[in-house]
Amino acid sequence: MEILITNDDGYKAKGIKVLSEIMRHFGSVTVIAPKHHQSGMSMAASLGLKQIAYRQLSEEEITRDTYSLPDTGSKMRGADCCGIKWSYLDATPASCVKFGLNIPFSDRFPDVVVSGINHGSNATTASCYSGTLGAAAEAALNGIPAIGVSLATLDPDADFSAVKKYFPGIFGMIMKNLPARKGIYYNVNFPDMPADRIRGIRTGHQGNGRWIKEFIPWDPGIYSAYGITPEMLGQSSIPSAEDGETLYMMAGEYADDPDNRQDADHWLNRQGYIAIVAHNIDTTDSEETLRMRKAGFDTDF
Repeated sequence: MEILITNDDGYKAKGIKVLSEIMRHFGSVTVIAPKHHQSGMSMAASLGLKQIAYRQLSEEEITRDTYSLPDTGSKMRGADCCGIKWSYLDATPASCVKFGLNIPFSDRFPDVVVSGINHGSNATTASCYSGTLGAAAEAALNGIPAIGVSLATLDPDADFSAVKKYFPGIFGMIMKNLPARKGIYYNVNFPDMPADRIRGIRTGHQGNGRWIKEFIPWDPGIYSAYGITPEMLGQSSIPSAEDGETLYMMAGEYADDPDNRQDADHWLNRQGYIAIVAHNIDTTDSEETLRMRKAGFDTDF
């Protein structure tokens, strides 16, 4: 099985290193991840005929730059280690998938694209903004099975033991039960809790809610609070205001919709379940389309 992996936290993140170690047991893994942090990019593509830097990572760069996991019993051999080929692209997550399908997989598409493991939940309306899911959607747009995987914590040193324990089984179930229809991608969200506290797996739907009080005054302390450096975000230094500018940052509070059903993905996570939601790149609202037809919108001139 040929597996393409990407994420939106950048190639140095712990989540993508853990995911690559999980997926190498299923086949040959190619990692093409953003050079810098790309959260919130959804399906944004790096357009404009600008230069896009690509690098295949050497053994030294893999060891030095990617997250160091405990010894897995394998030794690095350049950019190809135990079926894992590492590289980065200075572009959005969806662009990483586009690049993969046009360059290393130009002759034959990968059998599956797996995006993650994201540091932070991509349940409920976060799925609309997620670069993790944007990469999965790009794969689905090209008829390739795709899965986005997220853990509900922003901790850069997050405990992914629950994902390591349960995601292989989830991946196997998805791949053995793929539908004939194209355009589907799967959003798998893990609650932030030890594996022995997880109650099970549930299929659900995208929860409803919205973000409020989203813009707050810029606080440079946010970097140290989450272990983030300006370099991770593609910046050379902490930003400073120009004359007349006031700096803000997006943070905000999540306002839950009380009308959510019990199988809303974020509610399932709160109850200790791993939530799986099937999304489709066809965003047509079939129910509303039928209502409009019945209301007489269809007219001949």
